Amino acid sequence: MKVLITFRFFDEWVNRIRENGIEIIQWKEEKAPPKKWIMDNVTDVDGILCTLNTRIDKDIISIAKKLKVISTYSVGFDHIDVKEAKSKGIKIGYTPEVLTETTADLIFGLILAVARRIVEGDKLIREGKWMIPWQPDFLLGYDVYGKTLGIIGMGRIGKAVYRRAKGFNMHVIYYSRSKKYDIEAEYVSLDELLQRSDFVVVTVDLNESTYHMINEKALKMMKRNAFLINASRGRTVDEKALVKALEEKWIAGAALDVFEEEPINKDHPLLKFNNVVVTPHIGSATFETRHKMAEIAVENLKRGLRGEKLVYEL
Repeated sequence: MKVLITFRFFDEWVNRIRENGIEIIQWKEEKAPPKKWIMDNVTDVDGILCTLNTRIDKDIISIAKKLKVISTYSVGFDHIDVKEAKSKGIKIGYTPEVLTETTADLIFGLILAVARRIVEGDKLIREGKWMIPWQPDFLLGYDVYGKTLGIIGMGRIGKAVYRRAKGFNMHVIYYSRSKKYDIEAEYVSLDELLQRSDFVVVTVDLNESTYHMINEKALKMMKRNAFLINASRGRTVDEKALVKALEEKWIAGAALDVFEEEPINKDHPLLKFNNVVVTPHIGSATFETRHKMAEIAVENLKRGLRGEKLVYEL
């Protein structure tokens, strides 16, 4: 059998795939492979192991005549033409649950960083601009404890953020597709959440209903001392509207781990604001989590090649 790996992967897990004589074609550069490279190499593969930065579309799926399984090294799967793959009987595996707690850790880190101006303080010291030991109005931020946290999308990650918020004595409100009965949080409409929250956290999948759900209308509903936090999918936020909101001070700031286009351009207007904290899509980036994701992705791949039910299957 033959497998196409579309990204630079841990050697130990590549070797696990090679077991039982599986042949591997692998893209090993940092940047995502061009579509032409995938098209040139996918025609006779039995499996694909990919990530979020590689689009597995109808064109690719249509010429992969032997393809049995697509295993994505991610919890998201909007980069795969799921409908086309399923129409051809191709199994699709992904890696949910394992990155839930790790991503929630980062989200709370972003909340603290933007509210307490941690990144600004670090930069100030490194640039030699901390001149006075202490003064009453120096680098004033906002409290996190006791505030209202609004979570958009109360799935696994939303619930993990909720648990952390309780430790900060925050009042949690949420908007989701359905009411959850296993948490003690207040279920509200999206409009009410935006109007009441001190921190708005987006933890939704990307689909037609969530694309640009945080738009100009939504941002205008937020309080002027509220913060937007996004570590879900970049395209859930209309970045042009967010830039306008920051310029006109509709909100107090934002913290973002994901962007509409990644990597974000160094000249992007979002990067000019001191009240915006940015990280390079590292929600699941810990040694423990990334290797656990690798274990699941490889097992999904192997099971798919054998025609068995995957560990996590769409």
